[in-house]
Amino acid sequence: METSQELFDHYNGQEVTAFHLTNDNDVTVTVLSQGGIIREILLPNKAGKKQNILLAYPATADYYANPFYVNMMIGTAGGRIKQGKFTINGKTTQVAPNEGQNTLHGGPNGFHSVNWHGELASSSEEATLTLKHHFPSTEKGDFPAMTVTTKYTLGNNNKLVVNFTAESEAPTIFNPTYHVYFNLSGEKSIRSQVLTLNSPHHMDVDSEKIPTGRLLDNHDTPFDFTSPTQLGKALDEMQDTNEKGFDDIFEVIPDKNDDIANLTDPQSKREVTLQSKRNGLVVFTANSFTPDMNLTLGQGAPYMGIALEAQNLSDATRFENFGDTTLLPGETKSYEIGYQFKF
Repeated sequence: METSQELFDHYNGQEVTAFHLTNDNDVTVTVLSQGGIIREILLPNKAGKKQNILLAYPATADYYANPFYVNMMIGTAGGRIKQGKFTINGKTTQVAPNEGQNTLHGGPNGFHSVNWHGELASSSEEATLTLKHHFPSTEKGDFPAMTVTTKYTLGNNNKLVVNFTAESEAPTIFNPTYHVYFNLSGEKSIRSQVLTLNSPHHMDVDSEKIPTGRLLDNHDTPFDFTSPTQLGKALDEMQDTNEKGFDDIFEVIPDKNDDIANLTDPQSKREVTLQSKRNGLVVFTANSFTPDMNLTLGQGAPYMGIALEAQNLSDATRFENFGDTTLLPGETKSYEIGYQFKF
């Protein structure tokens, strides 16, 4: 197991550090201090050549030049909060909107927005990175003050585990995720890749993509990924929708191993299985990527990657039985996302 770090570049006048974790099978994960961006997950092939299975940009500033949160850490709450309001124990908190009247992915000062402090460690069995940051509540519309630790563990089982832990100084919500965009093949489209979800329903949303509280049956619809489904086939069935693809919150049911989703590239035999104990997964097929996005794979285009964001069902404080996303003073809460790789 190996760990290393280096200066990646500068952003907003600060140094951005690239942290590298490499296991004994030559799998490498690179995380940037800025935004906790997972820039690379490199998997080797039989010839020893490595392929990054994530979309990536050449420079840190490129990640912030568009609204797509490419590979960023998301918090304090993934998804949209209606009108930036949430109520806990009868008290309503108003936070700053950053998408119309609503708050998306933790608002303007979310986990994606800061330069984290990082520490590396390794043993014979695993390589780890620990990122830490204290989020003060100093500006109007900030979430309550919170201290967050995010730990990345890469093992020789070719599994990356991301653990988010937080403590808050006032009642708040905590529903973190990662906005990682996978492209297992390195081709310009994910249409040939195959997706399987442990998901019976997806959330109904209004015209602003705010959950209504209804769950819609996936059976016999393009949303049914309970058996392995080629993404191109599913995308073809979505061409009469406004999105012309997926940007949806799926209800997932973790199996005995906490598996909720599997993405496979039949040609290269690469695959990733997502593991989570929570009940939600956002699937976004990059429907609205634009040519001015100069990624390392080339100009942005629809279906260039697929974001799989394991979390709790969004905006759950407004609905019964959607899960508990609250974090109260004196509590410490942790959530994990596992990424099991095969190649």
